[in-house]
Amino acid sequence: MSSKAGKTYLSLRISAPAVLVIHLIIRLVFPSPGIFADLFLFNLIGFLASLIAFRAPQITDRWAKFAIAGAIFIWSVGSTISTWDSFYNLEIAPGLTDIAYAFFYPLMLFGIIRALAVAKKIVSLELLDTVIVALGTSSVIATLLLRPAMLRFAGSPESVFLSILYPIGDIVLVAITLSLILIQPRTIRTISLLIGIFIFSVTDLLFLLLSATSGYTFASITDDGWLLGLVLVAESLFHHGGLREISDRIASIATTISLILSSLILAIAALRPDYFPKLVLIPAFATITLAFLRMALALRDARHVTLERELARTDELTGLPNRRRFLVELELLRRKAGTLLLLDLDGFKLVNDAHGHIIGDQLLKQITTRFERAVPDGVLLARLGGDEFGVIIYGEAAYALEVALALRATVSYPFELSVGPVRVGVSIGSVLNDQATESIEDLLRRADSSMYEAKRTGLGLVQWQPGN
Repeated sequence: MSSKAGKTYLSLRISAPAVLVIHLIIRLVFPSPGIFADLFLFNLIGFLASLIAFRAPQITDRWAKFAIAGAIFIWSVGSTISTWDSFYNLEIAPGLTDIAYAFFYPLMLFGIIRALAVAKKIVSLELLDTVIVALGTSSVIATLLLRPAMLRFAGSPESVFLSILYPIGDIVLVAITLSLILIQPRTIRTISLLIGIFIFSVTDLLFLLLSATSGYTFASITDDGWLLGLVLVAESLFHHGGLREISDRIASIATTISLILSSLILAIAALRPDYFPKLVLIPAFATITLAFLRMALALRDARHVTLERELARTDELTGLPNRRRFLVELELLRRKAGTLLLLDLDGFKLVNDAHGHIIGDQLLKQITTRFERAVPDGVLLARLGGDEFGVIIYGEAAYALEVALALRATVSYPFELSVGPVRVGVSIGSVLNDQATESIEDLLRRADSSMYEAKRTGLGLVQWQPGN
């Protein structure tokens, strides 16, 4: 980082704490609420903290940076609207404040998990796991507590739901942050992040408690705890983490628990339609929908992995198993009774040199088609490279001899290529494995020796004998 850039970052990091100190001094000197201190300065600190998080250079996961910066920004928007309404009683956007505060929790939770579980790049499954856990855990617990809460608190079901959602969100934030830090090395980032989340959540819980008991005073000095917490969270992103990734198993278990809880909510709603307000069922529906989306993506990724593995073990030209796949199967043959055949085409090089690789490839494809028709089910046919093929046959030696003769017979008549009819032959070396102590190197060496003997003598098929 250049000296100029370093000074810019330092100035930005100092700005929010400096304005926070100024705000605290003004509030101590002038306790009464004021538009400059409590509408402008108070919310400016939040927006500065959002900018600090967004510009953090040390964070390796940009999604973590965007999520935490976005969470602080959307909280600051809600705070600005709420403060504006407190001064002017205009109700400029009814419900928008609650929406902004509600979205703060999943965004912040996602950002924390990404910041503490550093990966070089995020994948769709990780993103969905985090969203499902954030949405499912907080909203589902709030829904389960809604019914008893409605018996004790006045207000609409929606307002009671949001009142429960906030403290649940605070508790979930602290619990998940603490659990992540317990399995991570302690660093400046983890400590700063935990202290920031803890201060923010305690301030929020205190505000909710005082509001419920009519003991809250607008523009109280304790409100600055929100800002202090957010500033510490933003500052934590400027420090190296040195952290480990969260295992897929942990993420999968957390996602499954969220899905089960959401399904429980919908089951209760189906059995007792009037038990929950319709609004509070939306998070449960969203959690289940995202879980099914995650399942679809997981299946897609599994298919891609299977396809990639298959391609890694398949010959590109002929579609046959390649040498890697053949050697794996050969290791199994070493422990069983069976026969190894090595096949080398006679005259293929002449065709390839005379007509070029395109014609050579045409010939290899036609040979492959004939070979595949000649081998029974359960017999492995592989292309080992160039014009060499390998066959693994389990069972008696007589059965393997029949397969070898059938393979020879497939090349007894011409191949029709774009340059006209072409004839080639095949030389086959055969070795019977009847000893469990054989090594695959011994099997290959003996089969190779027999194949070259078949080519040298023109016999076409030679079975390896101990005296060879």
